[in-house]
Amino acid sequence: MGRKVNANAIRMGLNKTWDSVWYARKSKYAAVFAEDMKIKKVVSEKMKDAGLDNIGIKRTLNKVEVEVYVARPGVAIGRGGEGIDLLQKEISRMIKKEVEIKIKEVKKADLSASIIARSIADGVQRRQPSKLLVISAKEKAMMAGAKGVRIWVSGRINNASQARTVKVNAGSVPAQTLRADIDYAEATAKTLDAGLMGIKVWIYKGDKTEIEE
Repeated sequence: MGRKVNANAIRMGLNKTWDSVWYARKSKYAAVFAEDMKIKKVVSEKMKDAGLDNIGIKRTLNKVEVEVYVARPGVAIGRGGEGIDLLQKEISRMIKKEVEIKIKEVKKADLSASIIARSIADGVQRRQPSKLLVISAKEKAMMAGAKGVRIWVSGRINNASQARTVKVNAGSVPAQTLRADIDYAEATAKTLDAGLMGIKVWIYKGDKTEIEE
């Protein structure tokens, strides 16, 4: 089972919590959910150069609070906070509600599955060798304190005529152990010659039985 489901989803309520925290009536749920997807799409596009890790959304009656976790907060904030102000105004106009964006720093970017997956995807799009990118990411993660790393890159590697998967493992990644704190992320690289290539990253950080607030 641990190999067939999202490693984050299966641990919800055990050592992970939801990215979006709010309540809505059944009749309004779809509209609010669609707003969340629009917010995340806009923020992801604006923060792609800041090393985006995760986006959390909390809602009250008339206010939306967006927590953005990035590796480079200076890039996200912009000169004098100009970048955040413009982004807040853009999202406020889009959903017609008051929006507050909070930037939080990811202290260990080499242990973030999202940042690793995105960096590998960007490297593949720049035509860097996928094998070298994966090995470099694995070594950095293990040096940063990871207990296990698993990285898969699937697609037409090196413009091959047939798709295959490059797999790199280090340490142990107990996918079926629910108390295991495993960070999982996916990313897609859009190449001109080889089409789409998929990247999957699992980072095992040790055991955890509580949800961090």
